[in-house]
Amino acid sequence: MSAPAPSPLAIVDAEPLPRQEEVLSETALAFVAALHRRFTPRRDELLARRAERRAEIARTSTLDFLPETAAIRADDSWQVAPAPPALEDRRVEITGPTDRKMTINALNSGAKVWLADFEDASAPTWENVVTGQLSLIDAYTRSIDFTDERTGKTYALRPDEELATVVMRPRGWHLDERHLTDADGTPVPGALVDFGLYFFHNAKRLLDLGKGPYFYLPKTESHLEARLWNDVFVFAQDYLGIPQGSVRATVLIETITAAYEMEETLYELRDHASGLNAGRWDYLFSIVKNFRDGGPRFVLPDRNAVTMTAPFMRAYTELLVRTCHKRGAHAIGGMAAFIPSRRDQEVNKVAFEKVKADKDREANDGFDGSWVAHPDLVPIAMESFDRVLGDRPNQKDRLREDVDVKAEDLIAIDSLDARPTYAGLVNAVQVGIRYIEAWLRGLGAVAIFNLMEDAATAEISRSQIWQWINAGVVLDNGERVTAELARKVAAEELADIRAEVGEEAFAAGNWQQAHDLLLKVALDEDYADFLTLPAYEQLKG
Repeated sequence: MSAPAPSPLAIVDAEPLPRQEEVLSETALAFVAALHRRFTPRRDELLARRAERRAEIARTSTLDFLPETAAIRADDSWQVAPAPPALEDRRVEITGPTDRKMTINALNSGAKVWLADFEDASAPTWENVVTGQLSLIDAYTRSIDFTDERTGKTYALRPDEELATVVMRPRGWHLDERHLTDADGTPVPGALVDFGLYFFHNAKRLLDLGKGPYFYLPKTESHLEARLWNDVFVFAQDYLGIPQGSVRATVLIETITAAYEMEETLYELRDHASGLNAGRWDYLFSIVKNFRDGGPRFVLPDRNAVTMTAPFMRAYTELLVRTCHKRGAHAIGGMAAFIPSRRDQEVNKVAFEKVKADKDREANDGFDGSWVAHPDLVPIAMESFDRVLGDRPNQKDRLREDVDVKAEDLIAIDSLDARPTYAGLVNAVQVGIRYIEAWLRGLGAVAIFNLMEDAATAEISRSQIWQWINAGVVLDNGERVTAELARKVAAEELADIRAEVGEEAFAAGNWQQAHDLLLKVALDEDYADFLTLPAYEQLKG
């Protein structure tokens, strides 16, 4: 291991937390500082490149596969590294934040993989950042337990062989961690904080357990950003003296620009790559964000009307499967976000049928696994993949050479026969306000109307409001979407929430603040790249 850096990072504006010294040790912070010094300047350059690319899309209203990387796509000889045994079978993955209860329930869920989420399912309060790391350390040392103060129910881990394999998701490149700064007062990127602390404390321990430091990489917009991650992995493995190739990364293809660089992304990470994932809501958000001023043909209808059977979404998912299997990588499908009702079995019956149809489609299309948000959905998704896979761990041998996706197919938004509705506008406002309010309380995964919502669904909600206003969309009831109409719907929703929760709970919550923030990011002429950037400025703790 390299010697600790001479200039430690400073913890600023943060109340001390129990056991934080176990996470924020001098040697761990020295490692994060080394990552920050070496890689933050490149991160900054790549964020600037994002803005340049977005300006080019605004000018041309199109995207294409990169001519400068055509040789990589044409070269059939290269493959990603073989999957380690712990990641060979990924047929069902459960997602969720890293609080202690979720950690135990996810590991015990029967899923093959748990996406331990420091990103969209976690509001980045300092407490969540630090205690989430403690949850994972304690899980690997089997010193984690939890007692629900309300019910008295206790939670404990099952035997090791029954536990899900952890794939940890750090924050995206665009988010900083304001509570950890260098000597110049510059905050460390949240991605390097989350990755660095987790890797430092757990990489060797995981290898001893027969697994390894595995990661999901979110919000990636280009293969150059994947190259940066690969360089981070190489440096980190050298720093801790563990074998190169111990890290495995699955990249979420959840931006429209990344969809045009899937092969290049796998190529950049090839010694550390394990797959690609189809992240539905962020993908739709990215389409709106990048083509928001592209005119009527880029207007998306209600988000719930954009199913994975939409032509441009099928182009995206089928290209992903073909790309992954061509290169020996896993193709992981999208999220089943339904949260079962304890009171309405008819709601459950209808939803379970939809989940089954969705997972059947993914398994039949060649995906090697898929996501669920709730343990009750694990058996449903498992059955869909068991029926196709049988005893095989995956179907990477199914090459899908029948798939031929053209550049224009990925952005053929107007191929979808659906239009925005008034009910869709109301739902976008409802989800936006209710999610942001919970996020400001430190909750990143929130059950709203029987769906597990995270930051991605709030992003698509506010982005659609912005797009519909700026495109002058006329809804099914004949009303044109305007800022005034959005304000009216938001005021009605706020009044409904007040009546629903009662005056005391309304006053104790962040409802007005959430209402105001949603309208800001939905109505401002200058579109905020990410809702979480202005929201983070208002997040306490």
